[in-house]
Amino acid sequence: GLTATTLPLLALTKPGDHVLVTDAVYGPTRRFCDLHLRRFGVDVQYYDPLIGAGIAALLRPTTRVVFVESPGSLTFEVQDVPAIAAAAHAAGAVVVMDNTWATPLFFRSFDHGVDVSVHAATKYIGGHSDVLLGLVVANEATYPALGRLWTDMGVTASSDDCFLALRGLRTLAVRLAHQQASGLRIAQWLRERPEVKEVLHPGLPGARGHELWKRDFTGASSLFGVILQPVAAERIAAMLDSLSLFSMGWSWGGFESLVIPTWPERVRTATTWTPGGPCLRFAI
Repeated sequence: GLTATTLPLLALTKPGDHVLVTDAVYGPTRRFCDLHLRRFGVDVQYYDPLIGAGIAALLRPTTRVVFVESPGSLTFEVQDVPAIAAAAHAAGAVVVMDNTWATPLFFRSFDHGVDVSVHAATKYIGGHSDVLLGLVVANEATYPALGRLWTDMGVTASSDDCFLALRGLRTLAVRLAHQQASGLRIAQWLRERPEVKEVLHPGLPGARGHELWKRDFTGASSLFGVILQPVAAERIAAMLDSLSLFSMGWSWGGFESLVIPTWPERVRTATTWTPGGPCLRFAI
């Protein structure tokens, strides 16, 4: 999955280019931009994920790529992808989207102006927690550069891994429908708990980003965030250590339910994340 996000950034840029990346981007993608893309002479700038059409003010003659991820990693902001794509295309830039959360089943990237759609197929597309795989899906304009770099770098997926992904695709609609329903049920339950300050689930009516989600998405995955009321870290640790149906793990999209504590405020640079309480991420 990480290879899928980094390869387009390498293939579509050159020294002196400018890249705009959402401030809610997946952490390892941010690390690649900071440590390696900048080392190759690419100017990386992070932007407010809720900027929408206002991103036009950040575009430069040298802007080559606008990277979006919707909903955002850990904080689940829903981006106005069509508005961002329209502004980017008007300036001659291409749009790369990390669409792992929704999968192509729940968000049709190319219908909303995206040029390159990337996925960690390890997650929902694989669906069984037994494959490490990434997908890069390109339109005709971007494919030649992507195909050239992919071939020259020797990046490949094994036939066994591709078999597992094909197996996962056959059950994707059934699995996502069930996980969506389970996720919404648990998110609603959590919302009613006195310990919970806010549930960050775009598919939940009244939640942040719900209206944009309802406009552009056809479904919701079962990965979402929770902001707790202020509480001592020791109490959160005790709760996490005592869970029996949930494991602690960074991946998601498989057959197990997971939870992790998160600290999005530690990585934000273009925006300030001030949740007002500890954060958790659930995968149902």
